[in-house]
Amino acid sequence: MEALWTYVDEHRAQLLFDSYQHVSAVVQSVLIATVIGVAIGVAAYRSRWASDLATTTSSVILTVPAFALLGLLIPLFGLGVITSVTALVLYSLLPIIRNTIVGLNAVDPALIDAAHGIGLSRLQTLRRVELRLVWPSILSAMRLSTQMSMGVLAIAAYVKGPGLGNLIFAGLARVGSPTALPMALTGTLLIVILALALDAALVLLGRLTTSKGIQ
Repeated sequence: MEALWTYVDEHRAQLLFDSYQHVSAVVQSVLIATVIGVAIGVAAYRSRWASDLATTTSSVILTVPAFALLGLLIPLFGLGVITSVTALVLYSLLPIIRNTIVGLNAVDPALIDAAHGIGLSRLQTLRRVELRLVWPSILSAMRLSTQMSMGVLAIAAYVKGPGLGNLIFAGLARVGSPTALPMALTGTLLIVILALALDAALVLLGRLTTSKGIQ
């Protein structure tokens, strides 16, 4: 433990920078996936065929191992941030698409009829009624995608991705040296701590943005 604390103290600035990069990449990826996933869910939920196609396609993506997906993306985007973020977005889509579709299909038709009855258009009803009711479900999917992305981004260090994964890979490459274990352990612990912090932030966001009636 003494070696771990010594390493953290001596590399504090670099660890803060790597942590910021890790969180930033995950947050941006999940936000992009949320926009895309909700748009797909809204477009598909009224059609059983389209819903099945959207969820099946995103499910297939999720079954591809991280190393394999990153390898497939390298010819398209090269090494670096774009490849890493693209992989995170693809992995994050399934929970968001599925929860959006399930949530929208579960909205009481009487509420939609009531919204139309007071003069709301189809788009206004979707934005002001349906999506507000589905928001807790979407947020739950975002929490799941965030936790998954925190781990996948560590693997993305394989393709020169940003974040704490580089620290873990560097530590593993130095097995036998005095700094190997502190480097790998520090990177792993920081990812766990940051994942818990992001989850807590999303829980707080849900409490602040969900009406008491829905809660």
